[in-house]
Amino acid sequence: MIRTNQLKQKLREGHDVFGLFCSIPSPVVVEMIGCADFDFIIIDTEHVLVNPETLENMIRAAEVAGLTVLVRVSEVNPKEILRVLDGGAQGIVVPHVESREQAHRLVNCCKYWPIGNRSLNSGRAGVFGKYDLVEYIRQANEEIMVVPMIESVQGVENAEEILSVPGIDMILEGAADLSQSCGVPWQSRHPSVKEGLLRLFRAATLHDVPYCAIPRATADYDDWRERGVHAYVLGDERGISFRALRAHLQSYQLDKANESRR
Repeated sequence: MIRTNQLKQKLREGHDVFGLFCSIPSPVVVEMIGCADFDFIIIDTEHVLVNPETLENMIRAAEVAGLTVLVRVSEVNPKEILRVLDGGAQGIVVPHVESREQAHRLVNCCKYWPIGNRSLNSGRAGVFGKYDLVEYIRQANEEIMVVPMIESVQGVENAEEILSVPGIDMILEGAADLSQSCGVPWQSRHPSVKEGLLRLFRAATLHDVPYCAIPRATADYDDWRERGVHAYVLGDERGISFRALRAHLQSYQLDKANESRR
């Protein structure tokens, strides 16, 4: 169902917002992220196998937990995007956007007439026709977020053209894949990668599109804050959970080792 998109509203008002990639296909994990007071999640269906029923229940959990829920799909696929939006997602994230044409097709898939050509449906997203469906179309066009990821050298080179497309609500960086595109895989803080991200940020600023950073270290976060960035994805809940589990185990192993030396 259409709700006020709190992420979009907070960005308009200049508030800092914090999100996570959600890669564990479980509504309980989504609820935990919401209870931890994050602002938004990006449910990942690009790298993760999530069945449609589970995805819809994850979206429901986000609604209950007060999270703005975006879904990362694998590509600009009209049918895939349609089903995700009809399931109640408040925005679509698409990876590897490299051209103005791709960005235009993405907006077209996400928006109803007169902005795009998303297929009409009165299911869950339209509250099953409980309210006026013409008004639902207007609200959906206002609240649904369109978020391309730029994560290649070609994408960075075409950033200004991509971001000139009307209807883009936020741009998300992709330093990991950009590092591979630059020939330095997994070196996401390499000078060539950092320069690419700066070019992307400048293009976003030029077109008044909010830039969403993925800081890899506290220094990255500080740098982006100084530049006026307000949106941040603080990693992936799998990595956070793994590191917490390892640290928890190692704290006991260290205690045991210290005891044996006494």
